[in-house]
Amino acid sequence: MDKAAIVTGGSSGIGYAIASMLRENGFAVTLAARTGAKVEAAAETLGAHAVTADVANDEDCRRIVDEHREQHGRLDVLVNSAGVGVAGPIDELETKHVDLQLSVNLRGTILVTAAALPLLRESHGLIVNLASIAGTSPSAHLPVYGAAKAGVINFTTALNRGEERHGVRATALSPGFVDTPMTSWAPVPQDRMIRPEDCAEVVRALLRLSPYARLPHVVIERVSADRDVWA
Repeated sequence: MDKAAIVTGGSSGIGYAIASMLRENGFAVTLAARTGAKVEAAAETLGAHAVTADVANDEDCRRIVDEHREQHGRLDVLVNSAGVGVAGPIDELETKHVDLQLSVNLRGTILVTAAALPLLRESHGLIVNLASIAGTSPSAHLPVYGAAKAGVINFTTALNRGEERHGVRATALSPGFVDTPMTSWAPVPQDRMIRPEDCAEVVRALLRLSPYARLPHVVIERVSADRDVWA
């Protein structure tokens, strides 16, 4: 295939929806996720390459890119979709849950991107970093998750400034509550949530932009009257 992509957190939810869209558009895809059975099943369904990896581990972050390079030889799109959220007031969160959210949501995004940049510079590629509306509108219920996602948004801006000369563009995608397994606990009925496919459609639109245009940050709001809930 002429185009190739990596999607972390690609075994379900937003990552899977984006990966499915990329396959429909002719991309060879590497899916990376922590649970081997799930990522292998998802990859088999999509006709993708599976990598069992935890982006909280720096060696795994590099290995995702190394295995993709060996399999496909090029990289046009990187989607950093791996994420984890733990709700609760900051004084009630265990340290391990603070570390987990920062490691997966922010540190992992940075490390996978750093490993992928040489390939992305060759193709003048696109980076999509899954942030969150919690990173733009702070919530007392998601203090660490929101802080990590705010960091993702800032990191994306820094990428655009630093990589412009290489022709690499980056977009932070910040949806409200999306109907995925990760939000099963949320105080919003699933039928009122954003669909994973909505996020995939935004990425599809990004792929259609000319090389002279970029969207550094896209916010997807949930259409609902429930303004007393978090996002």
